[in-house]
Amino acid sequence: MSRTIIVSNRLPTKVIRTENTLTFQPSEGGLATGLGSIYRQDSNVWVGWPGLFVEDEAEEKHVQEELLNDSMVPVFLTEAEIRDFYEGFSNSTLWPTFHYFTQYATYEQEHWDAYVAVNEKFCRAVLEQAGPDDTIWVHDYQLLLLPELLRRARPDCTIGFFLHIPFPSQELIRVLPWRMELLQGLLGADLIGFHTYGYMRHFLSAVSQLLGLNSQNGQLETPTRTVLVDAFPMGIDYERYAKAAASEAALTHEGEYREALRNTRVILSIDRLDYTKGIAQRLRAFEVLLQRYPEWRDKVSLIMVVVPSRDQVAQYASLKEEIDELVGRINAQFSTISWTPIHYFYRSFPLEELAALYRLAEVALVTPMRDGMNLVAKEFVASKADQRGVLILSERAGAARELSDAIIINPTDVGQLAESMHDALVMPEEEQIARMAAMQALVKQYDVFSWTKLFMDRLSYAKIKQLTLATETLDAATLAELESEYQSADKRLLLLDYDGTLAPFTANPQRAQPDEEMLHLLQRLSENPRNRVVIISGRDRTTLEKWLGHLPLSFIAEHGVWLRRAGEEWTLFQPLRNDWKRELRPILELYVNRTAGSFIEDKEYSLVWHFRRADAELSAVRARELVSHLTFLTSNTDLQVMEGNKVIEVKNAGINKGTAAARWLSEYEPGFILAIGDDRTDEDTFGAMPPEAYTVKVGSAPRSLARFHVRGTTDVRHLLRKLL
Repeated sequence: MSRTIIVSNRLPTKVIRTENTLTFQPSEGGLATGLGSIYRQDSNVWVGWPGLFVEDEAEEKHVQEELLNDSMVPVFLTEAEIRDFYEGFSNSTLWPTFHYFTQYATYEQEHWDAYVAVNEKFCRAVLEQAGPDDTIWVHDYQLLLLPELLRRARPDCTIGFFLHIPFPSQELIRVLPWRMELLQGLLGADLIGFHTYGYMRHFLSAVSQLLGLNSQNGQLETPTRTVLVDAFPMGIDYERYAKAAASEAALTHEGEYREALRNTRVILSIDRLDYTKGIAQRLRAFEVLLQRYPEWRDKVSLIMVVVPSRDQVAQYASLKEEIDELVGRINAQFSTISWTPIHYFYRSFPLEELAALYRLAEVALVTPMRDGMNLVAKEFVASKADQRGVLILSERAGAARELSDAIIINPTDVGQLAESMHDALVMPEEEQIARMAAMQALVKQYDVFSWTKLFMDRLSYAKIKQLTLATETLDAATLAELESEYQSADKRLLLLDYDGTLAPFTANPQRAQPDEEMLHLLQRLSENPRNRVVIISGRDRTTLEKWLGHLPLSFIAEHGVWLRRAGEEWTLFQPLRNDWKRELRPILELYVNRTAGSFIEDKEYSLVWHFRRADAELSAVRARELVSHLTFLTSNTDLQVMEGNKVIEVKNAGINKGTAAARWLSEYEPGFILAIGDDRTDEDTFGAMPPEAYTVKVGSAPRSLARFHVRGTTDVRHLLRKLL
């Protein structure tokens, strides 16, 4: 029976060293709550680091046994790995870059080497648990390379990945020296999830710009598979927070706090110490509120909870110092004997005390400079049983995409934040209730359990769709069968596309001339009297003649317009006209002028707009526009608009690679047929072949009429060498 394996940097239980022993403490995080229903089922497991450096084998064995009792498998990291992988690359390179704080990012080769090594260590640990049919769900930025590592070892596994932090603009991803490896690592997954559509869009843009891969409706075509990319806003355990807020303990704490504060109204801020959270800006905004609106002095206090985090790191220590100074200065300026403007706590609070603070607060400040989701905003909403209270939320938190009934602010605009606090404090009760009720309904419906189920269902769908639409891989057994049929046939027809099949694509199509190996293969294949080798290409006949004309090959050029049997002259497939080019060429020239890097190829009976060298995102938009424009202009004519790999071609209708190939089939009547191609224009060839023909798609296999697929031009060369 297939299992589900959860993989994250940290396990949902942290192991803590005390004076005499090790203790095992469950995590309070939302991820642990949401996935608890998965990893404790059947024989499922959670793989991750237990959170400390283990000193000897006996201790290691003890930790393994204890964790296995709770369906967890530890990955032990050395002190050097914790320093270079975790504190180094993960938190000093990826964290600041992904949160738009590139000024804090470091780019150390030894940190990258450690990151690669630890991802490989995690891979080995997962492979010890995972069978070929298992589902593996990988989490977060510490393990970006893991999906591809797992894919290589377990090609048929179902692999999902979810990123819990923002995915930044592709302009920031470009800063990373190892950006290609990181993107390729993610593409090992079948489903890649993000909190928001914006992060998803950034990722697809980065993959398009840096890897040249196309996507449509969240489906990303890689050379071997279709990867689904989608947005899954993470939720919280709504009932847990609602019950905690209604508990006797929370009510008791709230009463104590209220007695201490008397009639002072409360604005609440709760965050981990981090430069991404906008804590200092929040303090400055509260100071501006007291300056602009003196009437709030003695009446409103800010309760600020900062949870300690990495305060030995320079940027965090500096931030802690800045917060301490701001709190001290503001309190010194505005305090009275009976009133303290800011109550500052540098520690964490148990759940019941947090729930009491949520109940107590009339306003919650959740104003990060950048945040993947921010679950504090949702916790505040869930804790408001009386539906009174106002959430002020940064537009740069993922939660802002859902909680539109909050007051949405720009966290760098201190004046706006101060005004928002004032607006929240004077907001009528009816409006507070209406806003909070709407947010509660949303947070309750889309809780963490809904998030988990949605992701797992979508992952199953992605895999089923892959298996349903994908052609079969040309594996060793099929290749042996193909060779056997080839050897026994008296007459063989080989239909070979050129660009993307025999030769890899180049930015300049004129630089894709054949190399020595290709010429040798084609020479050997075509000189065999039992073979008819046909190069079936969209290229013009002049180029094909120049590059391959000295070989005993047959040709189909310009997608079927021109034919040439080996040793004979070129002939038109049928009489054609090309006077229409005068009308349509200015349209293509307009798009060349609007799209730097694109150009027109003028063939005898067609016009082609190439955009491989143009900006990927701009050219994708221009291509859609041009196709729409040309389709309108050519409607009710004998012309057709055809899309290929980074090209758009206008040509005479009714002529394509398939109709030309069909003519060869009827005249030659071969006993063995092999047709290989890589793009949409080759689908016409595949569709014209009889069922027994070996039709092979090069690259991404979904939605192809071909029976089989191979990864790339290297595999095509390997196949042709086998036939020799």
